[in-house]
Amino acid sequence: MSIISFAPKYAEETVKMWRDSKYKAIGVEEPHSFESHIYFLNHILPKEFNIDIALVDEKVAGIIAYNDSHVSQLYIHIAYQGLGIGKRLLEKAKEQSAGSLTLFTFEINRKAQQFYERNGFEIVGRGHENEENLPDILYAWMAE
Repeated sequence: MSIISFAPKYAEETVKMWRDSKYKAIGVEEPHSFESHIYFLNHILPKEFNIDIALVDEKVAGIIAYNDSHVSQLYIHIAYQGLGIGKRLLEKAKEQSAGSLTLFTFEINRKAQQFYERNGFEIVGRGHENEENLPDILYAWMAE
């Protein structure tokens, strides 16, 4: 596995993986079209976040979008979950952080909650300020 900076040539494959992983996790269809999701990945997300992808055999196995204080997106290909890819991506975000990170996950996504808690995140809030209008959890991590 390698972790590289996202490049637009990976956009379609990344968005397909992202949408499939998200649907498996929360059971809700993506509210945006495939094309608008690609536009978001290529043009909107990079304005505020670094974007890295994990490649396994030149296939997109995961994505993380982060800045020095927040993880905006973290999705792992369904076929590659549980292999440590998410942990490696999250570790990179931690290394690049200013010493703390926050992120949201959906309350319905128990696997993500367990993952974040295993990786040092603690619940600091709850809400439902998202496009899916689903309850979510705000997590925070602080370097020791």
